[in-house]
Amino acid sequence: MEKIAVVGAGRVGRAWAIVFARAGHPVTLFDTAPGAADAALAPILQGLQDLRKAGLLAEASDVVASRVRTAETLTEAVGDADYVQENTPEVLKVKSAVFRKLDDAAPAHAVLASSTSTLRASQFSDGLRGRDRCLVAHPVNPPHVIPLVEISPAPWTRAAIVNRTRELLSRVGQSPVLIRKEVDGFVLNRLQAALLREAWRLVGEGVISVEDLDRCMKDGLGLRWSFMGPFETIDLNAPEGVADYARRYGAAFHALFQGVTYAPWDDDLVARVEGERRALLSPEHRADRERWRDRRLMALLAYRREQGR
Repeated sequence: MEKIAVVGAGRVGRAWAIVFARAGHPVTLFDTAPGAADAALAPILQGLQDLRKAGLLAEASDVVASRVRTAETLTEAVGDADYVQENTPEVLKVKSAVFRKLDDAAPAHAVLASSTSTLRASQFSDGLRGRDRCLVAHPVNPPHVIPLVEISPAPWTRAAIVNRTRELLSRVGQSPVLIRKEVDGFVLNRLQAALLREAWRLVGEGVISVEDLDRCMKDGLGLRWSFMGPFETIDLNAPEGVADYARRYGAAFHALFQGVTYAPWDDDLVARVEGERRALLSPEHRADRERWRDRRLMALLAYRREQGR
């Protein structure tokens, strides 16, 4: 059973600890902030208890939690690791410095993976002695509930490292996809960015309210997209499949965006959207709503598993 090191004990790091521990792996958690790793143990246990209540955890919560220990130094955390999942700030200088330390401290066989959402593996691994074992394993928040992970290797990452990472992530219950060549934002965030760009434009031009736009997703597209991707969706929405859909609707879809320009989200628009959201969710209720989100995602995941999807 591989030994896992999780570097960074914030929300994503805590969730990764849950992912690996519930699959039976010993996990060592480290954070540079004094006391942060130890403080993470309570929310990790809470997350496991929530999974147990949702029927998504076979073992007792405390049994799984006992597989997670903390380390006082980076060297202690990764010194005997087989796989390292890094979760430090999205700042290239920080990420590069952390990976230099990981490359020095981790065994030569260990995979060095980053949870980064914005940086290419080639940006923070170039120049490292062990650059060929570095890659991105970008999760979706929260990764202990949403299984997708984007594996994005650098041009020099060894195929064996990519294969080991994909096999491990599949084995621990995640759903890894391979990004075949590096691209800014990977794929999931680019898809999300395209939808958000149009959402901000429609609200900004007064076409629809923030609340009703969200309804279009959660009560419309989101229902289909919770178990089908966009290509399967259109394949099933035309009598003869994708080619038929393209013939029927391609020109109309293309025409929708002729002449459309997308301005940056200016301060006035952000303030307007912020105001509408705060009217729907006050700051003091945010933490409760985040737990509500996670529990709803757990219920959906449990249903999908029951249905074999």
